Amino acid sequence: MVTVLGVDACPGGWLTIELRDGRFAEARAVATLRSLLPVAASGDVAVVAVDMPLGLLETGWRRADTEAAALLGPRRGSVFRVPPRAVWLEATYEDAQRRCRELTGAGLSRQSWGLASKLREANACLAEPGGDRLFEVHPELSFRALADGTALLARKKSWAGQTTRRSLLATAGIVLPDDLGAAGRTPPDDVLDAAAAAWTAHRIAHGHAHSLPGPPEHDADGRPVAIWY
Repeated sequence: MVTVLGVDACPGGWLTIELRDGRFAEARAVATLRSLLPVAASGDVAVVAVDMPLGLLETGWRRADTEAAALLGPRRGSVFRVPPRAVWLEATYEDAQRRCRELTGAGLSRQSWGLASKLREANACLAEPGGDRLFEVHPELSFRALADGTALLARKKSWAGQTTRRSLLATAGIVLPDDLGAAGRTPPDDVLDAAAAAWTAHRIAHGHAHSLPGPPEHDADGRPVAIWY
């Protein structure tokens, strides 16, 4: 039995969707991403797919984000360009904005900077035992693949968008129950994103996933920098 996790950042921590042999098994909220590493390191979980940038370059912009935006077309606004590592080491938005302009010639949006805490947490996990089982995903790329290469036009926070995404997951064998227990207090779009990440995790575990770029770039430590779907 192959067990994988799909993970999405949510208020108060991270939401995880567990699949066993491609079928829904459990949903739960955890306070830290690091708490998932022991099961990954033990081999009990084959892949942990995370909707968060994993892998930072020293200079320039990541090809993964540029290629993901191009592939998503009308949904390209859901992708943000991830600046170099040094930008995320700054303490304030103003300092990060200044460093980003120095290193890339362009600024950094406040929305992107709002992910700083979770992004730092996720990237710190890469060097720990089990960190090699973490893969970056983008749910909209996963849903595009689920829809046979068609980007979804309805936004994920809308009724139509959530109905379509839940239906696509069900068609792929991931039937989300109406009652998710304590995890059900998480916003519905985060649940759907975590489930899409889990679908991609299952594809990665079986060698069926694709990466942007392909082959991946690598960071200063030789780890791959890519978005998988």
